Amino acid sequence: MKIAIILGTRPEIIKMSSIIRECQKRRLQYFIIHTNQHYSFNLDKIFFKELNLPLPKYNLKVGSGTHGEQTGKMLIRIEEVLLKEKPDIILVEGDTNTVLAGTLAAVKIHIKVGHIEAGLRSYSEEMPEEINRVLVDHCSNLLFAPTKIAKDILIKEGIPKEKIFITGNTIVDAALENLKVAQKKSKILKKLKINKNQYFLVTLHRQENIDNKERLKNILKGLGSVSKNLKFPIIYPIHPRTLKMIKIFKVKIPQNIKIIEPVGFLDFLKLEANALLVLTDSGGVQEETCILKIPCVTLRDNTERPETLKVKSNILAGSDPKNILKCVKIMLGRKRNWQNPFGNGKAAVKIINIIIKN
Repeated sequence: MKIAIILGTRPEIIKMSSIIRECQKRRLQYFIIHTNQHYSFNLDKIFFKELNLPLPKYNLKVGSGTHGEQTGKMLIRIEEVLLKEKPDIILVEGDTNTVLAGTLAAVKIHIKVGHIEAGLRSYSEEMPEEINRVLVDHCSNLLFAPTKIAKDILIKEGIPKEKIFITGNTIVDAALENLKVAQKKSKILKKLKINKNQYFLVTLHRQENIDNKERLKNILKGLGSVSKNLKFPIIYPIHPRTLKMIKIFKVKIPQNIKIIEPVGFLDFLKLEANALLVLTDSGGVQEETCILKIPCVTLRDNTERPETLKVKSNILAGSDPKNILKCVKIMLGRKRNWQNPFGNGKAAVKIINIIIKN
């Protein structure tokens, strides 16, 4: 069997890392296609290095662009590689344009598709990722749902039960495998002169937040209010595109938000694991904080990770400054004794077993 692993963003590298390791361990024939959807391959190289992964066989160097432009370029270039390599199955993870392009390229030339993290829904079609999720799930041959909630969603949409497998989420594998390494190797707290439980961590990059001037302005105002009222600094590793939009909109960043360059996975994991609380619009960070027992406030009106709301590791704050502060106070008052709903860290083993059998 020959497996093509298609990825394009840093979260995909992290979540595919345990799959790649499992392929290596079993000496399976596989190769990696990196669309380079994130703008800097050098930044991505840090992730491959830290996670001890082989560099991709193919780097398609697609870069940024409109959804149509980016997806179109990927589709053309991925198809060329698949026609040349002729894999038996492609594996994609999540909801990015890379995932959509990889799936469409494969399904049209009759190559099987395995979708890792299938069945997630925010029920907001304003999110480009939501459209990608639905299309990919309905094109896939094997759907690896992280939880029963995700499986039930797929069944309600008419996807045959025999295609769907509950595997847990590979983010648990990645977090558990790398947390000890991060705590030992990363010097990020010392570098930033911060201490455990004495800072908030922020990530903000979703299109619906950063492309809307009022929403972006309100969120930053809310973050400033959190820091001012609760007397702790906010550490914000800023996404290049977010910084670009802040400059375009001429939005003021509150003084008590410490903007830093994007960091590697080990540094970010250490920042997460030692934060008092995390504020984010990232789906992956909602999962990671749940696994690490760190309270999370989601800067969105919806989430495709309802499991985090159910176990009370997370709360939806939207973009209203007053509500952001209110939600932070609620989460700080909660006990960190929730159960992790995303599996036991063996998702990659289960996924590869299923692929081999099917």
